[in-house]
Amino acid sequence: MTSIGTGYDLSASTYSPDGRIFQVTCLLRSFAHQSILIQVKVEYANKAVENSGTAIGLRVKDGIVLAVEKLVHSKLLVPGANRRIQTIDRHIGLATAGLLADGRHLSNRARDEAASYRDNYRQPPPLKSIADRLGLYVQAYTLYSSVRPFGISTILGAVDKDGPALYVVEPSGVFFGYNGAAVGKGRQLAKTELEKLKLAELSTRQAVMEAARMYVTVSYFSSAIPKGYFDYSIYLVHDDAKEKEFELEISWIGDETNGLHLPVPKDLHAEAEAAAKAALENFE
Repeated sequence: MTSIGTGYDLSASTYSPDGRIFQVTCLLRSFAHQSILIQVKVEYANKAVENSGTAIGLRVKDGIVLAVEKLVHSKLLVPGANRRIQTIDRHIGLATAGLLADGRHLSNRARDEAASYRDNYRQPPPLKSIADRLGLYVQAYTLYSSVRPFGISTILGAVDKDGPALYVVEPSGVFFGYNGAAVGKGRQLAKTELEKLKLAELSTRQAVMEAARMYVTVSYFSSAIPKGYFDYSIYLVHDDAKEKEFELEISWIGDETNGLHLPVPKDLHAEAEAAAKAALENFE
């Protein structure tokens, strides 16, 4: 889809229907047009999220697991650069799907909110408070024609005083709590897989294995298996026939990490990927 010449190149704060931004300024004079524009901007911000790799979050019995499919746009990139999973506080992790720079900006904002809570209340911030403050900040960027909505959906995970918690903040600023969440291009397929899991019975180590399994080549299934059958998968939500190479980022918070948000150890990461690939090969 192309948007050049259709009016979406008139404002630096306006998304095109395919999630792109054309950097040309304009003057908006009509309040009625402005209110319509705000609604459209949020819809197109969601499209920018759909153009990104998939991010998932799992809330299990003893913690949280976050995983992101990070598309590699060039073989020249250093592995591990431009991470999409960030640490917000010692016990809080954040994963994003959408525009990478917007994700970094929101992660910095979330860190500021967490630091402010610690300064004011002298205790670790509960995740719901951070999700609420971040949602208000994101929503403010949908109110004015001089700014654009953030082109990302954010998954926040933590283990706080109330136990494991998982929230998703949408580009509109609304946020919800989840047991399992998925955002990005492969979200529908990922949600289907998440619904099959008994999350309340899984440990974080088992959830890492499931998160890796959820990312195996969907192209095989879409070509060789009847539609709707997706039982075995590591890069399940990734289409090798259409997409570039990608890296799988996984982090966790829970008993295994003493309540800290940390990347999954390399040996466990490799074991999870190998097990998922083996499952796919055995199925073939």
